[in-house]
Amino acid sequence: MVSMTRSVVWFSEVGREDLGLVGGKGANLGELTRASIPVPPGFVVTADTYFHFIRQNALEPIIKKELFGLNVHDSKVLQERALRIRERIIAAPMPPHIAEEIRQAYHELGEGPVAVRSSATAEDLPEASFAGQQSTFLNVVGASNVVRAVQACWASLYEARAIFYREEAGYDHLKVGLAVPVQRMVQSEKSGVMFTVEPVTSDGTKITIEAVYGLGEGIVSGEISPDLYIVNKESLQIASKHSISQERMIARRPGSDGAHEEANTWLPVPPELVDRPKLTDEEIREIARIGRDVEEHYGHHQDIEWAYEGGKFYLTQARPVTTMREQHDDEGEEETAPVILSGQPASPGVGIGAVRIVHTPDEIDIVQRGDVLVAEMTTPDFVPAMKRASAIVTERGGRTCHAAIVSRELGIPCVVGATGALQQLAVGREVTVDGSRGNIHDGRAEARLAWAEQQKERYAKSASLKTTTRLYVNLAEPELAGAIAQRNVDGVGLLRAEFIVAQIGTHPRTFIEEGRPEEYTRQLAEGIKQFCRAFAPRPVVYRLTDFKTNEYANLRGGARFELNEENPMIGYRGAGRYIKEPDIFALEVNALKEVRRENSNLYVMVPFVRTPAELKGVKQLLAEHGLVRGDDFKLWMMVEVPSNVIILDKFIDVGIDGISIGSNDLTQLVLGCDRDSEMLADTFDERDDAVMAAIQTAVAVARRRGITVGICGQAPSVYPEITEKLVEWGATSVSVSPDMIDRTREIIANAEAKLGRAPA
Repeated sequence: MVSMTRSVVWFSEVGREDLGLVGGKGANLGELTRASIPVPPGFVVTADTYFHFIRQNALEPIIKKELFGLNVHDSKVLQERALRIRERIIAAPMPPHIAEEIRQAYHELGEGPVAVRSSATAEDLPEASFAGQQSTFLNVVGASNVVRAVQACWASLYEARAIFYREEAGYDHLKVGLAVPVQRMVQSEKSGVMFTVEPVTSDGTKITIEAVYGLGEGIVSGEISPDLYIVNKESLQIASKHSISQERMIARRPGSDGAHEEANTWLPVPPELVDRPKLTDEEIREIARIGRDVEEHYGHHQDIEWAYEGGKFYLTQARPVTTMREQHDDEGEEETAPVILSGQPASPGVGIGAVRIVHTPDEIDIVQRGDVLVAEMTTPDFVPAMKRASAIVTERGGRTCHAAIVSRELGIPCVVGATGALQQLAVGREVTVDGSRGNIHDGRAEARLAWAEQQKERYAKSASLKTTTRLYVNLAEPELAGAIAQRNVDGVGLLRAEFIVAQIGTHPRTFIEEGRPEEYTRQLAEGIKQFCRAFAPRPVVYRLTDFKTNEYANLRGGARFELNEENPMIGYRGAGRYIKEPDIFALEVNALKEVRRENSNLYVMVPFVRTPAELKGVKQLLAEHGLVRGDDFKLWMMVEVPSNVIILDKFIDVGIDGISIGSNDLTQLVLGCDRDSEMLADTFDERDDAVMAAIQTAVAVARRRGITVGICGQAPSVYPEITEKLVEWGATSVSVSPDMIDRTREIIANAEAKLGRAPA
């Protein structure tokens, strides 16, 4: 974790662990930079600097006075007080030493056009809490303009919409800080947004890409309806393409003098490009591959902003997707209510109400609870009305525009890109908005409303089902532990250490060389504790670190210690590595001991074990540190190497409590195909007869030997039929990604019912 008194820090100096210093956006840009993801270079004016500015100019009592007794639902008064606060922040003098540091950093960056963005943060708050609430300035040129843009970002912390959001969420306004990332401006020939999950159906096997010509503000704001591409995440094959003509784009104004409010303008798209798809097939696969890499780095689905310039893709932002929702295939009875209008399904569910057309944020008070909000597009200023609406319809925008993202977060049905909505939907008319199909029906669409109610009941039923086969969850990010622990799961079947290590950001041997190995142990233990506390007394199965050499090399100091392997996937990793580097392994084991002093629900799983001798060596190392199998400490082995299946009895003879099948590596090694190879994507399939035979054999041997057997690879999260087979063969547990919890519980329950098994 970086600890500095400087006003400015560079992206390369910070990561996810520096959230309090540089905010969610700044932390993610630093994390991506350190992971060698293509990110335009830049620096961050820290949140501490913002607080220093507020204190030095004695602005805190002024802000408190304006906010005292404020009713944020009185839009007029809210706007007036917000404006007065912003005016005082803008008028306050910038401390000279801060201004000089910003100017110097801008000079080191190259003095060209930059993007100046807001990155809000506060202690103990999730990083995405303030997304979209503050200002961004693009194509800012000149040191003085950059300083002014930073101050304008600080002032935007008190936009009316931001005050409303914090007040509704119960956050202390004066404890929320604002960091400001300043990043080299990519003059985007094309740009867009990518979700490493299908955001409407929460299909984790798909990547959704939206693209427009010009700067990305056109797509995020909903001003332009984008092209939509759906890609299979595993194979990177393009599942569907939907292109939309684009006649204008946002771009830097020719000859702009750097005044940020005038730097960008609408320009015509060259005639030869108007009807052409924004991305070629090769470009679609390339940006999808980058998105997949980012998801693998973070360990969960990502919402990514990207830009394309000079033949190269750049990422300008990445944040976790927080709106996953399970959907079922049953679409109910056929609807007879006529469809007035259609658009893109943007947030699932069905809502009914009277149409209220809102042209500008000044009109949001006309939307009452239960109305259907109809707008050309929405902005953050619409959020108070969106929270009251039963459904939302916009004329423009795609599945990743503001209206779509906020609707999914609020759980409100939404249809976007419904051309002609303002003309065809009369004010006061009762309509039914089907956010799952993208249709707006006249009057009450009884069949669709009944279907939506059935889905609510089904979801509630799945959330309370009990099964004999245990259902665990795969997790990696500590921040998600508390929320997921509230779900109907029996524990954590796979706790990946890699994300916690990535947050630490430094190679463990670097800690040893610097004479502070206990710091690595402490940080690792703190991350693990969050899971154990949240899930207690349910078990948390911690998989020992399984970084590959290329991944370790990306950590600070890692390049000096790691081999340059041709194929790290089958290289120096897993159990064999612990035995060859016992001093590093000791740091991890000490962290486990520290956690287990207060959390006896923590158990251990050994990954990538090639031989019984390796398993025996790891057990010996654990025993030397006091971790010995017993009634209160269990030890599992991953089954992901063919030898684990072929001579499984010999591994069990070494002494383990259970096995967990890692379907990703097992499929790769059984079929002899690199799981990351696009050319072999059609071959890589966990349902292949050879892979399924290997899994069935492992389950049978484990049951015969009286140990537990589960699966924690991606397969059951992608292919429900594999879950059904595991239950049939007698697996004792299934561990899946969070978005598949309730659906998998239902699949298990149905499979057990067919077999005549009663829940425990």
